[in-house]
Amino acid sequence: MTNVPTRYLGELAVSAQGLGCMGMSHGYGATDDAESVATLHRALDLGVTLLDTADFYGSGHNEELIGRAVAGRRDRVVLATKFGFANRLGEPTLVRGDAAYVRQACEASLRRLGVDHIDLFYQHRVDPSVPIEETVGAMAELVRAGKVRHLGLSEAGAQTIRRAHAVHPIAALQSEWSLWSRDVEAEIVPVCRELGVGVVPYAPLGRGFLTGRYGSVEKLAETDVRRGHPRFADGNRERNLAIVAKLDELAAAKGVTAGQLALAWVQHRGEDVVPIPGTRRRRYLEENLAALAVELSPEELAAIEAAAPPEEIAGTRYDATGLTFVNG
Repeated sequence: MTNVPTRYLGELAVSAQGLGCMGMSHGYGATDDAESVATLHRALDLGVTLLDTADFYGSGHNEELIGRAVAGRRDRVVLATKFGFANRLGEPTLVRGDAAYVRQACEASLRRLGVDHIDLFYQHRVDPSVPIEETVGAMAELVRAGKVRHLGLSEAGAQTIRRAHAVHPIAALQSEWSLWSRDVEAEIVPVCRELGVGVVPYAPLGRGFLTGRYGSVEKLAETDVRRGHPRFADGNRERNLAIVAKLDELAAAKGVTAGQLALAWVQHRGEDVVPIPGTRRRRYLEENLAALAVELSPEELAAIEAAAPPEEIAGTRYDATGLTFVNG
């Protein structure tokens, strides 16, 4: 087992880098359960403790997959899962945060995961029709019942975080944060730090784009959701590739890959930041973990940020529909 540093999300101790598991079940084309399980086992062997899933991923398949993979290894895992999308894949988006649904979703996740408690239970997206106090109140009841240990929010806005934290301590906020998605820095991260809420960046590699592996969407499967992401679209993609080329130059000078440089930048955002790069292959897991050893000086951090200024990123991080569900 490698010496992966420990960081804290509120009072919850986790590995300084977690593993995002969504792609093992949906979103990025064909899946391979055997390789996914091997990747999960390799992550645990290397010292990763935080595994991130959601009931929505693969319409429950992802939780079931992780449940099988961690059987007999439960004491080595911090299981994080999310609820909130009440629709199945392919159906119109429906977000629910009412108390009855919170309880229902928790029971279903426990069953699929095959465990008696969830270490970190997130609301996947804020339900604008339900006061956050009701949602978090129901989540807090699950803590008191011993079914959940810590609470989290995903893509919540600054005021929502404050209101939620007043009901029950929030351990973590999961939001997109990378060199090309920095909107959380203005208000949301400062509020998290004021309240002692850890930050869990998802897509810290820009859904793989910042690795430089996606110069053309032709390499993506027909069912890959990135084909519909604005930053991968014709016109935007070419402009964003120019930024990746600059990162690649800096990475080469450092003796690392562009992806490792971009991930190391996220790791350097603070000791309360625990990124969860997603992968379903062991080789990329190991490449991502190697970013933990990349030290960046203030001058190097400045050079990285100068290569990827937010105003030069082409395209929004979601389409118009997706943007209605972030920072809520």
